[in-house]
Amino acid sequence: MDIILKKDVENLGLEFDTVSVKPGYARNFLIPQGYALLATPKNKAALEATLEARKEEEAKLIAAANAVVEQLKKTSVTIPAKVGSGDKLFGSINNADLSAALEKAGVSVEKKYIKIPGNTIKRTGKVTANIRLHRNVEYNFEFDIVSDAPVEAPKAAPAKKEETSSEEA
Repeated sequence: MDIILKKDVENLGLEFDTVSVKPGYARNFLIPQGYALLATPKNKAALEATLEARKEEEAKLIAAANAVVEQLKKTSVTIPAKVGSGDKLFGSINNADLSAALEKAGVSVEKKYIKIPGNTIKRTGKVTANIRLHRNVEYNFEFDIVSDAPVEAPKAAPAKKEETSSEEA
């Protein structure tokens, strides 16, 4: 079922987007809550008229979004995290963590504009997140997730105690 969004909906789309969703989601949640309209020919025509009237404002929004993309291109982000064996994280990294890291780097991006594949990251390494600042402006931002612990030499286990316990058994 095609609908026109009246408000930004996280993990679905931005205001004035036409998206396809399951009929139950549209009928039972989006339309009653005032988040969407059915994409009828009449509503599509009204959307086009609204977008035409907002053309100057849209141009300003696109320019602001492009300015943020230029800042993102110059920004490098590394997120430290607690790591267990095999580069597996304790917990996970999500869009809120990336938003906070970008804020520390001097670029303000709300978490609702950040889409991470799989919604969470559970391993260290280089990751790409899609940042959609406007309907027409998207940027694939690469960042690193690294261990926050310093590299330590493995501790040697006391060998004498193990030997004596195995002899007694």
